[in-house]
Parts: sequence; structure tokens; C-alpha cells
Amino acid sequence: MNVRIEEVSSISKKLHFEVAAERVDQEIERAFRKIGKTAKIKGFRPGKIPQSVLEQYYGGQMEQEVLGRLINDTYFKALDEHAIPAVGEPRIVDSSGVMRGQAFTYQAEIEVKPAVTVKDYAGIVLQKEKFELDPKVIDGRLQELQTSRAQLDVSSREQAQSGDSVVIDFEGFVDGQPFDGGKAEDFTLELGSGALIPGFEEQVAGMTRGEAKDVQVVFPEDYGQKTLAGKPAVFRVVLKEIKEKVVPALDDDLAKGFGVETLAELREQLESSFVAQERNRIDNDLRERLVRELIARNPFEVPAAMTAKQLEYMYANISNRMRSQGLAPEMLGLNPQTFAERYRETAVNQVRGTLLLEAVGKQEGITVEAGEVDGRLEEIARMANAPLEMVQKYYAGEEAREGLMVQIAEEKVVRFLLDKALVTEVPRAALEEGQASS
Repeated sequence: MNVRIEEVSSISKKLHFEVAAERVDQEIERAFRKIGKTAKIKGFRPGKIPQSVLEQYYGGQMEQEVLGRLINDTYFKALDEHAIPAVGEPRIVDSSGVMRGQAFTYQAEIEVKPAVTVKDYAGIVLQKEKFELDPKVIDGRLQELQTSRAQLDVSSREQAQSGDSVVIDFEGFVDGQPFDGGKAEDFTLELGSGALIPGFEEQVAGMTRGEAKDVQVVFPEDYGQKTLAGKPAVFRVVLKEIKEKVVPALDDDLAKGFGVETLAELREQLESSFVAQERNRIDNDLRERLVRELIARNPFEVPAAMTAKQLEYMYANISNRMRSQGLAPEMLGLNPQTFAERYRETAVNQVRGTLLLEAVGKQEGITVEAGEVDGRLEEIARMANAPLEMVQKYYAGEEAREGLMVQIAEEKVVRFLLDKALVTEVPRAALEEGQASS
């Protein structure tokens, strides 16, 4: 096998292959032996069919098998021998076909992981939000818990109003035709929540129990499902039940329902949790600012295959979260295509950030030790309240363990960069004002 590597760009190559005639002949013979064992042709016994006859009946199958084997073997061998970091699937072009006594040639167009060298990563100037605890936030959290324990009792009223939770059946039509994701039964909707299309809830308010009504709305111009954006729709709605919230008192009895004895203890627990969440949010925001600055200082192209893979990962995450809340992505106009259109640049920058942090780690010799992985597994088990052995078994898989090591490595690189950065704490309002003006 001879292979010539053509550099097309920083993220693409073209590989020119030539496979010797001797190898081609060997593969043709192998293919016909395999086909001959099972081929059935009238007038011949299985396994006794002359090769000249097999060629007439099975020449196309033979060629496909030989092509597949030659390309598969030589392509991956070339990637390994020349340490080519290919991403995605190759595009095979200019294949010569296979013939006895002749060399086989083909070309493979591939995308490759870019070789990234990071510059100017010391002394990055960053602003970090200064954490300030507002007691009103904890008051709000307490009220949320109070509301979460509210019971939905069947209302004695016959007419629905804002604030009620109603149980409805509905089916939507555009131009008289039903559309995907536009139908639901026994759907619970809190009127005034803004969960559905503008104008929908306002028209349900005022309906009476058992009433059927056509609700007319117009999908927003920026609606995620392009086929529906800007179009008028009619939803046939049946109001089946009206329920009202009955909120319990904010007292020690409420606190006991959350596993503590007093309201003061519950407040303290909420404050501790909120502080941890906020500090984590602030740290994540600082990390994003750091990565954005690295991207601005070190521009490079990202292969389409890496972007597509990141978009798939992002879409799967958001779809799973929505379904866990009883929502279908289609109801909000989300599908893989519209999601990709909306978040492609976000995905590109997420890939850039990952590659930049990986490159800094290599340049600085930042590695992950076995003890660090063991410590993280213990932390995961503790946080999940799960047996350590179960966590260890899960992360014994190559893919899961590799993902964990990448995560730990990124965290170490971020800490390294932040140690070298010039970080100033500023109030949240000042930070948001700076974002608005930039």
C-alpha cells in the first residue's frame, strides 16, 4: 500500500491510496471463495460452481466486498501509521474499481482534529462577580417550598381563572390540518404561567367545566418549528377540570415536612444550599469568561464533524431534561435541525474551548494521577449517596473513565490559568452593565 497525504487546510486532508495488484488479486480470490460456499445457481452443485460462472452472476457482490475490505483495511492502517487524528467519516472519491492484475486507487477526503498551540494565556484580565447574600432571596426560596406543598383541590367554581390549574384535552390545526406535537390529553396547565403559545392561556381562562372551545392563536415569528412560525392556528380545547391551590402556613409544621424540626433550621439549610449554588454559578461564569478570552486570543477553524457531534450531545441533554419534566421538545418547536440552526455557534465555541484547554494542559504538562481519579470517585459516591463499589464499576468502562479524566484535567487547567490571571471582583450589577455595553 502506498499513501500520499495532501494537506488541504488546517482541518482537512486528502489521502491518495494505491493498493498493489497482487493484493487486489488476493482479495478477489478471497471474495469468490466466500461467495462460492453459499451461491446457488441452477445446474451447479453448491461449492462446485466455476469462478467464471460466479463472476457472471455475482461480480457486483464480489466488487463491493473487495472494495469494502481494501478501503477499510488501508484507510485505518494509514491513520494509525501516520498518526492522523481523523474526525467523522471519510468521503471516498475517485475510486478506480477493482480488476484482476491492476492496482486499486482511491482518495479519501477527511476532516482532522486541529493542531492547537495556545498563545497569550498568562495574565488574562478578568472580572468575577462578587458574592453578596440577599436575605430576600432566601425568603423567596421559603415561599417556593411553601407553594410546592400546596394541594390542588377541585374548585367549586365552574369558571376557570388565572392562577387555576386546569386539566384539558387539546388538538391543534394549521390550515385545517393537525400537526406533530399539537395534541395532548389530560394536560395540566397553570393559567398565567406562560407555558404555551401567547394568547392560549388567556382564552382558556373564562371557560367553564366541560366546555369545548376553539382557541385561535398565531405562532410567534421566531417559533422554533419553522413550518409553524408566524402561522395562525386553531386549538380545539375541552376543559375537563378546574383546580385551585391551597397553600399551607409557613411554620414549623411545614419545616418538618422537609426533614427538619423548625422553620429557622429550614431557612439555614436553604441559605447554605443557596450559597453553594451561587458560588458554583459564579465560578462557572468566570470559567466561561476565561474560555471566551482564550478563544478571542487564539482563533482557529473547527471541523464540521466535531461541531455536529457537540450539537447532538447538547440536543440529547436538553431533550432528556424536557422529557423528565413531561414536555416534548416538539411542543416548543425544537427538533435536531432547528436546534442546530440556533445553537451552531455555541457548539463551535464549546469545541474550541475544549481543544484550547486540552492544548494548554499539554503545553504545561498538566496530567491526571490515578489518586485524583480515585478521590473523584469517592466524591461522586458521597454526593450521590451511592455505594463506592457501584460508582467504581460504572467508571471502570473505558469511555466513562476517559470522560472523567478529561473533566478533571480541564478543571486543573482552569485553576492553573486562573492562578495566572488578573481577577477583579465586582458587584453583579456592574458586571451586567459591562456585558450590556460590550
